[in-house]
Parts: sequence; C-alpha cells; structure tokens
Amino acid sequence: MPVVSRLVSIVLRVAEIICAAVVAGIIGHYLASFNDIDPWPQARWIYTEVVAGLSIILGLIWLIPFSSSFFSWPFDIVISLAWFAAFGILVDAIHKFSCGSIWHWGGITHNNSCSRWKAAEAFSFISAIVWLVSGIVGIWFTFRVRRSTTDAAYTGRRRGFFRRSAV
Repeated sequence: MPVVSRLVSIVLRVAEIICAAVVAGIIGHYLASFNDIDPWPQARWIYTEVVAGLSIILGLIWLIPFSSSFFSWPFDIVISLAWFAAFGILVDAIHKFSCGSIWHWGGITHNNSCSRWKAAEAFSFISAIVWLVSGIVGIWFTFRVRRSTTDAAYTGRRRGFFRRSAV
C-alpha cells in the first residue's frame, strides 16, 4: 500500500506545480503590464504570486520520494488555505470586470482578459483543492503508519538486532 500512496502523492505534487505555474504566469503577466495602477490590487496580486512561488518550490522539494514528505501535511493544509485566500482575491478582482459568473470557466481558452482572469481563478481553486487532498493523503499515511507500528509493538514478537524499536 505505500506504493499506491507514493504514486498518488507524486501525481498530486505534479498537479500542484502545474497549477501554481499557470497562476504565476498569468498573474505575473498582469503585474508586468500594469505598473502604474493603484497599489492595493498590486498587493493582492503580489500575494497570489508569492503563494504560487511557494507552491512551486515546496511542490518541487516534496516531489523527491522520501517517506518524510508525507509528514508535511500541516504545511499542505496551510498552503491550501493560502490558495483559497488567493482564489478569494481573484474572485474579488474579477468583479471589477464584466466577465460573467465566477464559476463559468467555459471560455478560459480564448485570448482575452476575462478568459485569462478566469483561468487564473480556476487554477487557483484547483490548486487549493489539490493541496487539500495532498494534506488528507498525508494525514491518512501518517496515522496509518502510526497504527501499524503500534500494532506491531504489542504483538509480543521480539525484534531482531539492528531493527528499530517502535517506542
């Protein structure tokens, strides 16, 4: 079963990196093109850019296959909450445009400003969900490992030389 959880973790980490890269590219494009606007929207977009950058870095680091990366689930939950906040920021920003419903992501492949905003919004929401699922997988793996080590510790079996104690 650890192989399945490792494969699921790798797929989730790759999805986190892809979503963060898409959002970082779109928001970075807008930050580069709008250099003389009100500082408050820029602060919101910079926050989103920082969350995307952290997600890329942490996703790449935790993509390395170590079992200790499963114990990073509190950070996964925190990054997920940061992505939900970034999603809220993008939703608030899209109300200034007349782009329609925030949940209508059908035209995100068109090349206009509304479709780019909606793509950033969609990928930030997807990234928040993927980070949350990654945290849940980490919680599941952590408590499954704890349960299996405590069950093995009380079976009455003797441990051999050079084996770790469950204590």
